[in-house]
Amino acid sequence: MTLRIANAAGFLGDSIDAPLRMVEAARVDYLTLEYLAELTLSIMAAQRTHDPLAGYARDFIDVLESLLPPLKAQPQWKLVTNAGGLHPRGCAVAAGRILSKAGLGDVPIGVVRGDDLLDQIDALQQSGCELAHLDTGKPLSSLAAHVTSANAYLGAAPIVEALAKGARIVLTGRVADASLTVGPAVHEFGWAWDEWQRLAAASVAGHVIECGAQATGGYSTDWRTHRLRDIGYPIAELEADGATIITKPRGTGGAVNRRTVVEQLVYEIGDPAHYLTPDVDVDFTTVEVAELADDRVAIRGAAGRPAPPDYKVSLSYADGFSASGQLLVYGRDCTVKAQAAAEIVFQRLMSAGYEFAQRNIELLGAGDGIPGLTAAPADLREVMLRITVRDPRREAVERFAKELAPLITSGPAGLAGYAQGRPTIRPVYSYWPTLVPKHLVEPYVELYTATQWASQTA
Repeated sequence: MTLRIANAAGFLGDSIDAPLRMVEAARVDYLTLEYLAELTLSIMAAQRTHDPLAGYARDFIDVLESLLPPLKAQPQWKLVTNAGGLHPRGCAVAAGRILSKAGLGDVPIGVVRGDDLLDQIDALQQSGCELAHLDTGKPLSSLAAHVTSANAYLGAAPIVEALAKGARIVLTGRVADASLTVGPAVHEFGWAWDEWQRLAAASVAGHVIECGAQATGGYSTDWRTHRLRDIGYPIAELEADGATIITKPRGTGGAVNRRTVVEQLVYEIGDPAHYLTPDVDVDFTTVEVAELADDRVAIRGAAGRPAPPDYKVSLSYADGFSASGQLLVYGRDCTVKAQAAAEIVFQRLMSAGYEFAQRNIELLGAGDGIPGLTAAPADLREVMLRITVRDPRREAVERFAKELAPLITSGPAGLAGYAQGRPTIRPVYSYWPTLVPKHLVEPYVELYTATQWASQTA
């Protein structure tokens, strides 16, 4: 048996057309959609402060609506996604309404919960869990700011439970990215939770496809040789022993070759000998990658050890406010004028009594996009001046937002780009990575038909 697991979303904001193109162009057993990152959870936390019913990937609802015809016509494939974000029940209710309206009310939807620890912070600390910052070692109790979200990276076990109960669609909150692939593999092949080599192999496969088109030629230095306008998204073909082939739908753009796979393989893995997931500790140093044919790359040899005793936790907290504004500066002395304009802004703000916790001045086009890498060309005629500030005081940031437009008539000559209006004030959410012992977290699954979910309140 060959299990074909595709992934057609690598982040919230990825192509909403890719999932439909995938199931129309290729036969798959599972379609996964990976939407969450630390930044995404912070965005969802901000949405939840304004609307208690928000906090999930709303793009998924549009995607689901596009998938209604193949869901009816191709009953063999299942859908697994972390689109639930901070509110998987709300996502299930919205999905249930879409499916019910389309005559798919009998589709079972499993919801994985238990990752959201926000309401358990005090209890966890009282139990002796310091929720210490992974980089600084400081306990969470040293943080004076308001915690806005705290989510454990669950593993594949609750996904397997949902599938075993009959779910065709599995909606999760925060789970490890690779677990979206590990879950279907464990369910279909009947692997035990201590078959470390096989779990490692599935984790490597999941890691390769989790970022979508990054494994099929997207974001590649060879981009000129790949047709990107209709890039295909990746498919992992897994065997019962863990052997994997990475491919993509025939006829689609992009490429699957040793280079594209290896570039994704080493993406965000930390220690290659210990890629820690909630399911298994993976050793990437033993992995072998070989091209078999056009757009077919084999992966073998991943080694696995027992999973770590803790879940990683993605925790965010309110950290003030920020705003960023920009102006085009033109002329032979554009860099000098841009620096002068920025200094005028901050001199005026200082005169008004405002200094900032952080400020950043960039001359985009003059080498500031990647500071220190390249110098500004001698014949430079224009730069984009971008000024950003952050401060705990909203009123300070609001005052900054009012100081760019006056430069148009009271600053150096050659400024443009002011028609976009004043910069937007944004809340800042900072990241606090930490760990929580697994025995203090209790994942669980809710399973109802689409019609039953549609009748519930989020």
